[in-house]
Amino acid sequence: MVSAVQVRPAGAADWRELREVRLAALAQDPAAFGSTLAREQAFDDGVWQERAGAGRTFLAYLGPDVVGILTYLPVPDRPDERHLVGMWVAPSARRAGVGQALLDAVQAAAVRDGARRLSLDVADGNDAARRLYERRGFRATGEREPLGADRCAGQERFVLDLAGGPEGG
Repeated sequence: MVSAVQVRPAGAADWRELREVRLAALAQDPAAFGSTLAREQAFDDGVWQERAGAGRTFLAYLGPDVVGILTYLPVPDRPDERHLVGMWVAPSARRAGVGQALLDAVQAAAVRDGARRLSLDVADGNDAARRLYERRGFRATGEREPLGADRCAGQERFVLDLAGGPEGG
């Protein structure tokens, strides 16, 4: 029997779990992120403790195992927007509703935090993520930028207007 997905915000005490799942994400799917495994392996414990204690990173569990992660961040100069970063679901938990559950939890938290719009970037070739976000009502803006240090890899910005439906750019 498959257990239900549970999602909760990471707290200060969860920094080791946060580190473990983030490093697993970077190792498993490096092309999906703007950071690198080597960069984040070099972070000291204080960085992970700060990230966990900020209250904006959510961890998804199937039973006792952390199987997903998603963070939202304030957007400078856009007080009503929150930007989603670092979405990842472990391969063993994909297509089990983990991504949906993470998005539900983060969207609710962002709204409580004053958000009226969510934004995110989707790496070229990450078609599963693109489909998930489009099903949720996110729409491509046409805005593109390089992904991390690899000037050949790109990503596209998507937005979701929380006040009245999808919004494009």
